[in-house]
Amino acid sequence: MTAQDAAHHRPWRAIERRKSRKIRVGDVEVGGDAPITVQSMTNTLTADAGATIDQIRRLEEAGADIVRVSCPDEASTAAFSTIAKAAKVPLVADIHFHYRRAIEAAQAGAACLRINPGNIGSPDRVREVIQAARDHGCSIRIGVNAGSLERDLLEKYGEPCPDAMVESALSHARILQDHDFHEFKISVKASDVFMTVAAYQALAEAIDCPLHLGITEAGATRTGTVKSSIGLGNLLWAGIGDTIRVSLAADPVEEIKVGFDILKSLGLRHRGVNIIACPSCARQGFNVIATVEALEQRLAHISTPMSLSIIGCVVNGPGEALMTDVGFTGGGKGAGMVYLAGKPDHKMDNDRMVDHIVELVEAKAAELAAASSPKPLAAAE
Repeated sequence: MTAQDAAHHRPWRAIERRKSRKIRVGDVEVGGDAPITVQSMTNTLTADAGATIDQIRRLEEAGADIVRVSCPDEASTAAFSTIAKAAKVPLVADIHFHYRRAIEAAQAGAACLRINPGNIGSPDRVREVIQAARDHGCSIRIGVNAGSLERDLLEKYGEPCPDAMVESALSHARILQDHDFHEFKISVKASDVFMTVAAYQALAEAIDCPLHLGITEAGATRTGTVKSSIGLGNLLWAGIGDTIRVSLAADPVEEIKVGFDILKSLGLRHRGVNIIACPSCARQGFNVIATVEALEQRLAHISTPMSLSIIGCVVNGPGEALMTDVGFTGGGKGAGMVYLAGKPDHKMDNDRMVDHIVELVEAKAAELAAASSPKPLAAAE
């Protein structure tokens, strides 16, 4: 067990997840006792299969479990088959307005169909989509957005609100259930954090299907990260949520990074190096900010869960290092102390520390990865 794992096994950190049904998106389990999955969405033209595949590859390298691809026209669903065959993760076909695109995407290899109740059309059209999903082994996400609710619900409630969003979700869930189709999950997203959280809280009590979390149209990288962290963090802390998408007006890879950081901060899932760093002050024995920036870039390729503390002085450095796999604490006179597994191990000059820490972290990551790999069976004599 790593130092980070030990810290997250403390009882006061435990989050009891809501008990939901488990479904499959391709070969990825969602809900039940499955890990909370992280997903994003491509922003290339889907008809440009090459560009879309390239972006999916970058998302896969960042750790994406599931990727959503928009299918607004026939050219997109025509390219979907090529894209799906090249992808290493299951793809969700994002469908709006044209239910036939959902049928085409199912035929082309989509693992899940995302339909928006507010614009997919009549119950008859939904039934055709259900049949296509059943025939081709797809799951379905009912994706409710505050900005595209059905007209009758807007007339009933006067404006988008949590009750309207939940009513929309449950009415369409009943259509799927009436057709004995239960491989579905639901999202009820709004750009307003309060509305989103209230809708998910109500929905979590009303149905046992997996829930896809997100704050829709959250904003640019900084503001969107803050809004998503507050909204998703509140829900995840309460045990609500089985898969997440952080919606940022930014490179989709950033959505994956932020998603994992949110889960990591709550001890719900760990991927890559968790760098614990002080904000720096006049006591720092080295340039903490520049050092952390350099380490984040040079350690981005590591997916093995582990922890690293980078603290500028001895006030909190030794204490933080006790709980991390690798640590460095500034001590003045151009050098600092390197900690391994929480214990002081050796001193290192500041001008060599970044290269040295990268070597130590890479070695530790390789050790942890080897320890967690399945052992080959002994050859029969």
